[in-house]
Amino acid sequence: MEQIAIIAVLILSIVLHEMAHAYAANALGDPTARLRGRLSGNPLVHMDPIGSVLVPAFLFLTNAGFLFGWAKPVPYNPYNLRNAKWGEALVAAAGPAVNILLAVIFAVLIRLAPMLGLPYSFTDIASYIVYINILLAFFNMIPFPPLDGSKIIAAFLPLKGKMAYQNFVMKVESLGIFATFLFIFIMINVLWTPFSHAVGSVFTLMTGTRLF
Repeated sequence: MEQIAIIAVLILSIVLHEMAHAYAANALGDPTARLRGRLSGNPLVHMDPIGSVLVPAFLFLTNAGFLFGWAKPVPYNPYNLRNAKWGEALVAAAGPAVNILLAVIFAVLIRLAPMLGLPYSFTDIASYIVYINILLAFFNMIPFPPLDGSKIIAAFLPLKGKMAYQNFVMKVESLGIFATFLFIFIMINVLWTPFSHAVGSVFTLMTGTRLF
């Protein structure tokens, strides 16, 4: 039952992440996501067969010790955004920002749980919500395409750096699904230890408790 709850939290957190992108793009002048139904809270609209089903299921069934995933990227036309310089970065940042907001809300509830008389079952699930949303925010901020961090960092680069980075993005995108699985392999075997330590440290700072 607990594992099902964790997967449900992961999927809902991913959906809210993608909805934030869609709402941000719409607010900044691009209706593409809205016209394609991506403002919906229906998880099926946002789920990606690989990132929302196969990868989480594989990690769960193999007892990998951690769980992450992603949804279908929100479609938007950067040329429709009112803010030409920062528009894409703002749309990209909206997803991680919502994850951090969710983590903060439930971290506060965990800290107030004794005062409010909240049961352990609530704080247990709330801990997973905080952890998963910190994880999603940090993971998506990695500056590797198509993650949000790649669009955010591009907005801060000078023209030469931006052009070089766009060439790098095009090369990665040309590799298709191979690039995705290569990144996952590197993430699991090289980056996971320092990454998980950073997530755990932020979790403890926010909740005042150790990570599980």
